[in-house]
Amino acid sequence: MGSVPDVDVLVVGAGVTGIYQLHRALEEGFTARLLEAGTGPGGVWHWNRYPEARLDSESFTYGYFFDRTLFDDWRWSEYFAGQPENEAYFRYVVARRGLDAYIEYGARVTSAVWDEATGTWAVEAGNGTRVRARFVVSATGVLSIPVFPAVEGRESFRGVAHHTGLWPDEEIDFTGKRVAVVGTGSSGVQVIPAVADVVESLTVYQRTPNWVTPLNNEPITDEQQEQLRRDFERIRDTCEQGPTGFMHLPHDRKTFDDTHDVRQRFYETMWRTAKGFSKLSSNYLDMMTDPRANAEWSAFVADRIREVVDDPELAEKLIPDHPFAAKRPPFGTRYFEAYNKPNVELVSLKETPMVRVTETGIETTDGHREFDIIVWATGFDGFTGALTRIDVVGEGGRVLRDRWSHGVITYLGAMVPGFPNFFIAGGPHMIAGNFPRATEIMVDYITGVLRYARTNGHTFVAPDSEASAEWTDEVHQAATIPLMAENSWFRGANIPGKAREYLAYAGSLRKFRERMDAMGEQGYPGLTFGTPVRA
Repeated sequence: MGSVPDVDVLVVGAGVTGIYQLHRALEEGFTARLLEAGTGPGGVWHWNRYPEARLDSESFTYGYFFDRTLFDDWRWSEYFAGQPENEAYFRYVVARRGLDAYIEYGARVTSAVWDEATGTWAVEAGNGTRVRARFVVSATGVLSIPVFPAVEGRESFRGVAHHTGLWPDEEIDFTGKRVAVVGTGSSGVQVIPAVADVVESLTVYQRTPNWVTPLNNEPITDEQQEQLRRDFERIRDTCEQGPTGFMHLPHDRKTFDDTHDVRQRFYETMWRTAKGFSKLSSNYLDMMTDPRANAEWSAFVADRIREVVDDPELAEKLIPDHPFAAKRPPFGTRYFEAYNKPNVELVSLKETPMVRVTETGIETTDGHREFDIIVWATGFDGFTGALTRIDVVGEGGRVLRDRWSHGVITYLGAMVPGFPNFFIAGGPHMIAGNFPRATEIMVDYITGVLRYARTNGHTFVAPDSEASAEWTDEVHQAATIPLMAENSWFRGANIPGKAREYLAYAGSLRKFRERMDAMGEQGYPGLTFGTPVRA
């Protein structure tokens, strides 16, 4: 690689965020390129092909708003679309915007090294691709690095075994098979009822039960589709101006403003009709801040579980002991009903820990069970995992994973001190909420910074250490307000040795958007602009 940049902006990752970042960079007249590890666009919707993988935010709020024609010309079949439809949507967007010419697939980035003499990044991918870029934007995603439990013998299993986040692009036939699903987070909650009817036996290995509430999915009729098109501006504005990025409007009062009977009727309505995240974002205003309020809603959900699950002892094992939404709550379809089937068994890993995986099955402290298929629904190294697996080497040869080894520090979730010209468009300290609505804020901010630098003749952008420390403190302070479980992957608790800290920003998405939108008028405070010091 020479010293002259091949491109102004190199984007890493072709998920919902990277596609938008590539579009914005090209729209602003920068030369740009995107490297993607997969064989096509879509990010999580390219890799997560497991049975019944689907959105739990409304389809039409997950797609892009930057182009009205993209919204009008795409037809979502369901309120919560499945994986094939989601992946097809991203292929549609890439084709419509002519972005394929700028994307290289099968190029997993392995290193990015800052060259202080030229003020550029030397980036390499596992397929041999090398790119020198003035600026790098990581759009590697929050949930893109699957993790497996550290259990003896996992690779010795001779049957079929796949992680839900690395599902093959081929059909796996579950018919008449002895199946194990390890994990009851969002992907496990979707897989379990999807295969329960066709397998010979299904054994669910549960470490931590989750508060699963009904997704309440429905088809989108032709009439509803036309109404969505008419409501484009209202949908866009509601998502962009609301506190969470969803279509769901906040409730107008706190829990104990209502009488007991009124609250119970409200909970019943939420359970039966409220869709997806509305059970969280449109619930009583204090549900995530007042332990008494949360406990009452949690008790209501626990009673619903007891009503659905026939075996009282089994029902109690499926009821969590943490507050509702203190861990990321899954939304499912007939999840608890699956446990009423005679061929479905629950194994509590708290009561009988996993000992080892064998050539033919899984052994726990209560014995060995044989399987034809093992589904590892064991989650991801969230927020930081994708970045710490790349050799990102900044000023003075410092490596990003070492910089974060004792705790993450960023400026606005967009940059890291010591790593100039390197941006993050969806990673640690990102505002929590509907993911595309959150990351579009980051992309627009980053694009504004790049435009400002170009306009003013700057080729060097770096965050100030003091501003980064202040922002990181703000992230930590915001995390003390809601009820949050200490053992959540949001805190890195599922990864041995990872620093325990809340990794998202628990603020209002609307207020964060306003804050970021105002940065340009203020000359992008907290950033230092200039030209690199040449050797």
